[in-house]
This record gives sequence, structure tokens and C-alpha cells, in this order.
Amino acid sequence: MTSSSIDEKVRLKSIVGGSAGNLVEWYDWYVYSAFTLYFAPIFFPSGDQTAELLSAAAVFAVGFLMRPIGAWFMGIYADRKGRKAGLTLSVTLMCLGSLMIAITPGYATIGLAAPTILVLARLLQGISVGGEYGASATYLSEMAGRNRRGFFSSFQYVTLICGQLVALAVLLVLQAVLTAEQLQSWGWRIPFLIGGILAIAVFYIRRGLAETQSFINADAGAKKSSGGWVLFRQYPKEAFLVIALTSGGTLAFYAYTTYLQKFLVNTSGFSREAATEITTAALFVFMLCQPIAGALSDRIGRKPLMVGFGILGTLFTYLIFTSLAVTTSAMTAFVLSLAGLLIVTGYTSINAVVKAELFPAHIRTLGVALPYALANTIFGGTAEFVALKFKQIGHEEWFFWYVTIMIAISLVVYVRMLDTKYHSHIRED
Repeated sequence: MTSSSIDEKVRLKSIVGGSAGNLVEWYDWYVYSAFTLYFAPIFFPSGDQTAELLSAAAVFAVGFLMRPIGAWFMGIYADRKGRKAGLTLSVTLMCLGSLMIAITPGYATIGLAAPTILVLARLLQGISVGGEYGASATYLSEMAGRNRRGFFSSFQYVTLICGQLVALAVLLVLQAVLTAEQLQSWGWRIPFLIGGILAIAVFYIRRGLAETQSFINADAGAKKSSGGWVLFRQYPKEAFLVIALTSGGTLAFYAYTTYLQKFLVNTSGFSREAATEITTAALFVFMLCQPIAGALSDRIGRKPLMVGFGILGTLFTYLIFTSLAVTTSAMTAFVLSLAGLLIVTGYTSINAVVKAELFPAHIRTLGVALPYALANTIFGGTAEFVALKFKQIGHEEWFFWYVTIMIAISLVVYVRMLDTKYHSHIRED
């Protein structure tokens, strides 16, 4: 793609369009977590809040089990049929999952069929998200251009976080206009219905996106060779590198995002409303920091940011969580939450472009998606479940050490790996 003004307009339009779709995808995914406190008793009635949250968190984790399958299937699909085709298919599956959750009756009405349908819907959404990450990371990285790749690819996490913020904003609005009884009885269905409708709109947006030049220029015969066996046989170092550099980062991300809201209620003792407000404010600042860190990586490289995350995360994770556990001040909770998120920015802002830069075009989407999904399933998807399980057995602090150790392991990988800004496989011409 040349640098003419027309091409730049196409580039920006494509990045905005791809990012908007990513926002809706992640809104649909995170709305489950944002409203767990309300619908957990509907699907898993037990009278014990921790047990209900644990059951809902288990379903959240189950959704992650399908992410490697989605990454494998849609990664190959996007490498062979195009990034645009992969993005369109992923949002279609997410739409179906959201609408299923929105209309499923509770346990009191249909018994075990209720949690069963919930699991099926999350499996479908897991396939969607598994493919979405790789397709969107590849699309934004290839569309961004050589000198602004870190900046523009960071919008994957801007929109990912924005999707979570929109989910929390919907929760805040519903908390303001509905009573707690109404929200727990039927109001929690509204955000899932909104997500399904938005996904339909995104489907039409993504059908009009431009294809990336990297995919167009890739050899047609090479595209057909994309596959899981090919990936781990021909690019084993790169594939396992993605798994290793993802493990600590994704665990820390989910600890400070999806789990944090429950932690503030279940451990710190804040009200649901206060916990939502604290989480929303911290995530908003976190979101604004992503393009700043991405642009910084375009100047100084990707490696310094990841190493910074590894060092600070190893040193301060335990301290942040133990301080959050005993604080009664909303402002203190906000500052501590934001501190943790700012540390994680060293990973989130550039992880998409780092992975994309490791692979050639014909297998890039699969190379980004599948190893990431495997690591995310093992460490990210189980974060809430592990944290709640440790709390249930009376050793909540073990989770803080678990996150710290995984970040330290990733730090070793960051220190040893090459800086992908200077060793990139992405070619625009």
C-alpha cells in the first residue's frame, strides 16, 4: 500500500472499522463478567454468594476452552480467505451467543437446561473470541504501516478495554434506573440483547473493510499451507514464544480487570455499585494509556515496555492486592487498581503487534491466534476461578503469589527475546 492521501484515508477507515468491530466483540464477551453478580443466582441458585460466583466463573473459564478451537479454525480461515472474512465470521458467532443468553429462562423455570444453554452460548462466544484476537491483531498490524505499527495496533486493546467499559457503563446505567430486584430478575438480560443487536451492525461494517496488502501479496500456494501442524512444525520457536510471553501478561490482565470487580465486593467489602465505579474509572485511564505506550514502542522498541511490565509486575503485584484487600477508601482502591493496570500496560499495548511481527503473512493469523488462545485458556480464562477457589479454601493470598510468579516467568522470556520492532516479518510491499 502506498503512502498517497487516498491510501492513507483507506488505511485509517479500515483501522477505525476494524477497531469498532473489535469493541463490540469484546463488549459481548465482557458483559458476562460485568453482570455475573446479578445473574449468577438465576442460573446457579445456592444461597452462598461465593459458590454462585464460583459456578459462574467456571462457565466463564469453560468459554475459554473453545478459544483454541476458534483460534485454530478461524486462524486458518483468515490466512486462506482473508483477514476481512475472518473478522466477519467471528462477529456472527458472537451475535448468536449473546442472543442465546439474552432469551434463556432461569433455573427456576427450566431447571438444568438453563445453565446448559448458558454453557453452550459461552462455548460459541469462545470460538468467536478465539478467532477475533488473531484476526484483529493481524489486520490492525498489517494495516498500520511500518512506522506507526505500535500506535495503531494498540487500538486492539483500546477497543478491547472500551468494550469492557461499555459493559460496565451499561451496568451503571441499569443500576441507576432499575432497582436491585429488577436488575437481578430481568434487567441483566438487557446488555446481552444490546450486544446481539450491535453485532449485527458490525457484521455489515466488516463486510465493507479493505483487505490488507500483506495478505494480497502473500503467495497463494503458501496461504493453503496454514494449519496447526504446519505452525508447530515450521515455526515452533515463534509459537512457543507467543505462549510464553502471553502467560504472565494475560493472567495479570484478567486479574486486574474481570476479577477485580468481584474482589472489591467479595474481599474488600465495597458495594456492587462502588466496585463498578472504581473499576470503570481505573479502566478508562488504562484505556487512554494504550496508544501512548504503543507510540512509545515505535520510538524505543517493543522489548523495553515488556521488560518494564515484567519487573514492576513481579515487584508490586502482591503488595497491590494485599493493600486492596484491606482498604475501605474508594480513592485508595482506585489508585491501587490503576497502578496495577498501568503496570500491565507494558504488555497489553504492544502484545498484538509483537506476535504479528513474529510470523510471515501466510500463517500470521493462526500464529498469533492459536498459541495465544492456548496460553489465554490456561492462565487468563481460569484467573477468576483460581482466585475464588483459593478464597473458598481460606488462602486467597496464594492467588497474588500465583500472578507474581507467572509474571516473573514471562519476564525471563522478555529479556531473552529479540525486539520485534527491528526484526519484523510484516511486509507491506
